[in-house]
Amino acid sequence: MKRNHLLVSMIFLGVEVNELSKEIPPEICNLRNLTRLALGSNQLSGPIPSGIGTLHNLVALGLEDNNLTGSIPSTFGNLNRPVKLHLFRNHLYGPIPHTIGNLISLQLLILSQNNLVGAIPKSLGNLTNLIHLYLYENQLSGPIPQDLGDLKFLIEMAISENQFNGSIPVSIGNLSNLNKLYLRASQFSGTIPEELGKLQKLVVLELDQNQLSGPLPELLCQNGTLQSITVSENKLTGPIPRSLKYCSSLIRARFNGNHFHGNLSEMFGIYPFLDFIDLSNNEFHGELSSSWRKCKSLTTLKVGKNNITGGIPPEIGTLTQLHALDLSSNYLSGQIPRVVGKVASMLNLYLHDNQLTGGIPQELGMLTELLYLDLSTNKLNGSIPEHWEDLKHLYHMNLSNNFFSQKIQIQVGKLTQLSELDLSRNFFTGEIPSEFQSLQSLGTLDLSHNNLSGLIPEALAKLPGPLHINISFNNLEGPIPSGRAFMNLTIEEVQGNKGLCGNISGLPACESSPLIKKHVKNKGKKKLVLTILSPLLGSFVLLCAFFGGLRLHKQWKKSSGTEDIDMNKVNLFSICTFDGKALYKEIVMATEEFSDILCIGNGGYGSAYKAQLPSGDVVAVKRLHNMPEMASHKNFLNEIRALTEIKHRNIVKLFAFCSNSQHSFLVYEYLERGSLAKIFSIEEEAKELDWRKRLKIIKGIAHALSYMHHDCSPAIVHRDISSNNILLDPEYEAHISDFGTSKFLKNDSSNWSSLAGTYGYVAPEYAYTVKVTEKCDVYSFGVLTMEVMKGKHPGDLIAYLMSSSHEEIELKDLLDQRLRYPNEEIENILASVLKLARACLHVDPQSRPTMLFISRLLSTGPSSV
Repeated sequence: MKRNHLLVSMIFLGVEVNELSKEIPPEICNLRNLTRLALGSNQLSGPIPSGIGTLHNLVALGLEDNNLTGSIPSTFGNLNRPVKLHLFRNHLYGPIPHTIGNLISLQLLILSQNNLVGAIPKSLGNLTNLIHLYLYENQLSGPIPQDLGDLKFLIEMAISENQFNGSIPVSIGNLSNLNKLYLRASQFSGTIPEELGKLQKLVVLELDQNQLSGPLPELLCQNGTLQSITVSENKLTGPIPRSLKYCSSLIRARFNGNHFHGNLSEMFGIYPFLDFIDLSNNEFHGELSSSWRKCKSLTTLKVGKNNITGGIPPEIGTLTQLHALDLSSNYLSGQIPRVVGKVASMLNLYLHDNQLTGGIPQELGMLTELLYLDLSTNKLNGSIPEHWEDLKHLYHMNLSNNFFSQKIQIQVGKLTQLSELDLSRNFFTGEIPSEFQSLQSLGTLDLSHNNLSGLIPEALAKLPGPLHINISFNNLEGPIPSGRAFMNLTIEEVQGNKGLCGNISGLPACESSPLIKKHVKNKGKKKLVLTILSPLLGSFVLLCAFFGGLRLHKQWKKSSGTEDIDMNKVNLFSICTFDGKALYKEIVMATEEFSDILCIGNGGYGSAYKAQLPSGDVVAVKRLHNMPEMASHKNFLNEIRALTEIKHRNIVKLFAFCSNSQHSFLVYEYLERGSLAKIFSIEEEAKELDWRKRLKIIKGIAHALSYMHHDCSPAIVHRDISSNNILLDPEYEAHISDFGTSKFLKNDSSNWSSLAGTYGYVAPEYAYTVKVTEKCDVYSFGVLTMEVMKGKHPGDLIAYLMSSSHEEIELKDLLDQRLRYPNEEIENILASVLKLARACLHVDPQSRPTMLFISRLLSTGPSSV
């Protein structure tokens, strides 16, 4: 009896993140004194008990991130004084009850990421104390009620990714406290109300991927608070408003994919904090202004697909933080400024489809971090510069459709990370360099439409292959090498070379070739016999030009014992060019239908397997748990597809995604040294990680996170940075892995999601708000940095570190005792790095540094850390 009395008297019940399953027991509604009920981030299913609406003392209800079904009970409208209602990320359906409008004390209403339908009830306009309204990622329809304009205290409105119709209500302009407005991808049409320009506290505005037309509001950012504006992929017209020219608070701006016009050199001003701007695919004219040099924080400048004329201003070379420059598909003329080579941080340089002349500056060889270089379709001439061997990370180089001549420099063979090399439609002469045999990551090689001559080097047979090779319309002669790199060549890819022979339909056999006969006569040798391996019965080639290191390739041999799979129902993609279905079958066979014997690790989102393909290639395969339904979801597929486009040397490469009703899995690059967590657990391996290697690991992780947060569009938050998800290659270079919980900050829908991460690494604010920001990763990076220094998770040291003064803590207490104490030089660097880690652990997310700041600080040298 006493126990029952205690239960009835209970005022708070919190059991979040406990893997609770089954239905919510209706008896919970007997807890009449309950003020807070928190059952979020479990595996609860079934409907929400309607009796919860009788808990009249309830102030906060959190049922988020479960598997709840059914509709939202209309009885919730009977609650007297709720402040917080969190039902997001479930499987709730049906309309939003109009009775929710009775909850006049409500401050947080979060119903996002469900299957709710129907219109937004007008009664929500009664919630005059509401601060946050999140309805994104549902199937809501109809117009937005003008009544929402009565929510005077509203700070954030996030209703993106629904199926609304009609225009954006003018009444939203009445929300004088509105800080963030997310209306993206929701089928809005009509013009953007001028009244939005009167929102003096607006910091973030996202209206992209709608059918909006007309001009931008004239008064946007008149009060100087706007930091982020995204209006891309609409039908907007007119010039950029004058108010935005003087919007010095601007940090990120996306205007791409519209019909904006006007003189580019006159529309944009000086933005001291601007980090990212995309103006591509519009109708701007004029020239590139030298004023861009004053945007010292700029990391990404995209102006492709416009009508820009004039030259590339040399002042671009002063943007020392620039990572991506896209000036493609314009009418730029003149030469490429040499000073572009001084932008040491450059990763992506796109100048293709212009009218640039002259040679390629030798100084571009100084861009040692460069990943993408596209100078195609210009009027460039001369030769490929010598001494480009320092471009060790270059992944894609396209110099096609220019006027380059002379021999192809053998130094190109030293660009060992190249996956795509296109030198077609030029005037290159001489032979194909045998040094190309070193391009072991190569997936595509196009040398067509040149004046190349001589034999195809037999050394190229050593390339892994099969490649996409096009050598058509040259003056090549002799046999096609018999290696795997050439196994998929067709007549279209070798035509236009009078002297070639080989086992390709349409080419003469080599024993009857005039060249071979001449060779036999001159050398006095017996007739040359080329041994051609007969194709295996029923075989067909595997897929996939892997971008950045490994290339999946093989021949598939049918096995009568293989289980039948309906491959028409397989959902797969990768950066592939052959038969993707073969990859699916091959992975299933290589893992023996995902046998537990071959499992090398388990996690909350899937199990990991090491798979060796018949070709000899080894890949890591992550089989996803309970994913068939999600794997067919458009948003899920789009985000996984976007992950395949991530290319950074410190991020594990995602090669492919395959799914059907039986299996859903991701195919990753395999790194044999394994995870940091494993290495730290083995004393001998941990001792191999000396202080310099550990500093290199920290720096690599920082660069990768900076790339994800600041160079990817949209930005990506990993959400599970831990030592288990950092893998090392043979050179002890760190690679971030496992994007199973990552989220894209493309909109409001990415700012709220399920609780994710590893205990001990999760930012404190995330545990109670479940709000995703880049600062969550920054906190995890701080923990991980301490772990790399300590050799194990810092545990309670974090709290001690944050509660103590810097002088009270001795460095030796924070270092791995298994290593010899560092010398003075390294000691000073470690002290500085740990000071930086401490800044990352700040309780206030806004007080933590950005990963861009951290990456730059670590790159400038120990004295700056």
